[in-house]
Amino acid sequence: MLRRRTIQRVAMAAAVALTTGGPVALASAAAHDGTAHAATSSAQTTLSAQAATHYTSHRDRPGSLTAAQRQVIRDATARYRNVDNAVEAGYLPTDVCVADPTLGGMGYHYVNPDLATNPNLDPTRPEVLVYARDHHSRLHLVAIEYFKADADQNLGTDDDRPTLFGEPFDGPMLGHEPGQPIHYDLHAWVWRPNPAGELAQFNPTVRCTS
Repeated sequence: MLRRRTIQRVAMAAAVALTTGGPVALASAAAHDGTAHAATSSAQTTLSAQAATHYTSHRDRPGSLTAAQRQVIRDATARYRNVDNAVEAGYLPTDVCVADPTLGGMGYHYVNPDLATNPNLDPTRPEVLVYARDHHSRLHLVAIEYFKADADQNLGTDDDRPTLFGEPFDGPMLGHEPGQPIHYDLHAWVWRPNPAGELAQFNPTVRCTS
């Protein structure tokens, strides 16, 4: 069963890599299950270190959702407060807890490859779920993230910037996970209050601990 799950996860990560131009996603999935070679692990570590320098490319967004918009998202994602339900629905965990030393944290991103490679945005089907750990290392759903890969993978152009809820996405930006492509994203902190703003990228109450 473990072997089957490993194969399924690697296959799904490969689909993301092929679609978005991020071949390291395959290596990342394999490494999570302990099946990657030493060279792959080294490459993943290097990319993680490089990605850490790109978090501050996000623009702060102090805006907020309407009560109706917020309720739509909460109704659609309430079942994912149990992380097992998220995994069962196809959201794959990543190993990196994203944080910025001055802005706060994002947390752990659980990515649904099928949704992440679908160009259509649906408010009720976020591409990414964001979790944070409590003092007992338990995962809690804190935010959702809408994601769209940049069409030309060029940081200098933004003619394909998407919008949702009347809000333009942040980006284009470099990936903040190994294998993640240049992309646009929009965070919505519907499960944890965010002093920086409901649609800000980082939340000062989220901390990543070793």
